[in-house]
Amino acid sequence: MGSLPPPYLDLSSKHQDSIDPDRLLHLFKAQQNYLNHFFQNLDLSQTLTFTQTLLNAKGTIYFTGVGKSGFVAQKISQTLVSLGIKSGFLSPVDALHGDIGILDPEDVLVMFSKSGNTEELLKLVPCAKAKRVFLISVTSVKPNCLMGVCDLNVHLPLERELCPFDLAPVTSTAIQMVFGDTVAIALMGARNLSREEYAANHPAGRIGKSLIFKVRDVMKKKEDLPICKEGDLIMDQLVELTSKGCGCLLVIDEEFHLLGTFTDGDLRRTLKASGEGIFKLTVGEMCNRKPRTIGPDAMAADAMQKMESPPSPVQFLPVIDQDNVLIGIVTLHGLVSAGL
Repeated sequence: MGSLPPPYLDLSSKHQDSIDPDRLLHLFKAQQNYLNHFFQNLDLSQTLTFTQTLLNAKGTIYFTGVGKSGFVAQKISQTLVSLGIKSGFLSPVDALHGDIGILDPEDVLVMFSKSGNTEELLKLVPCAKAKRVFLISVTSVKPNCLMGVCDLNVHLPLERELCPFDLAPVTSTAIQMVFGDTVAIALMGARNLSREEYAANHPAGRIGKSLIFKVRDVMKKKEDLPICKEGDLIMDQLVELTSKGCGCLLVIDEEFHLLGTFTDGDLRRTLKASGEGIFKLTVGEMCNRKPRTIGPDAMAADAMQKMESPPSPVQFLPVIDQDNVLIGIVTLHGLVSAGL
């Protein structure tokens, strides 16, 4: 396709009332072709050296860039931080006004620039060299000025921008992002990052919660449990059944061993089948003696999966210890409220 705009783009009309679906499809296919050009022509040896350099870095890996490349640099830095790798974004402008003081000789500074001739980055180079950091340029046009002054250069092959004028950085930033994020995952694998370590870096997100939170962290405890004895009359336990927000009664003996469960669904079915006879029925006569249960040290995510498993989903799980003593209840509503 060279440097010519995609032939299916009509640039003669400045205003169009609707999006042509065929043109939209062609755009996505063209972007796919441009990305394929990047994958097919990327120098793996350069990429390997770059990745190994980051892996071996004893200090902090800083990223910098201007404009759209700066946003990509920030994102990649944040990805590394989420993987437990010391990283940060250094604004080239702020660096020249004092922020460069954060750099140490053991640090690495990665410069993202499509052209490799970004003025702000070129001004930063001699200052960074004075701090004796290792400089890496990641560019898509060659030759360029950064290539001649950095310790390591990585070329990201770019056929052209998807923009019909070949100006708006929409393909170049896409390949920068793909390159940086793929390298980040390579570093993740090389460092043998475990699911637990990854979760520890995301404690407030769903990822972290699903890998960190245990049933004991999200369950209701004894004082909030809807409990009753098997000899209690069903009609005498309606307040307990409806007031605790669990949709069930947990049937226990004198030592708090779990004997079964009685749900609001059981109440409806019993009323339909027994009519006025329900006034004489005890909870023990109608309860489920083999409910699904879970232990307090199970992962909360496993509790969610167990609730949704066949033959039919349930809304709660009694939490019992190794001696079948009731210690809590975990509900679907509680798990969802916890962000799981």
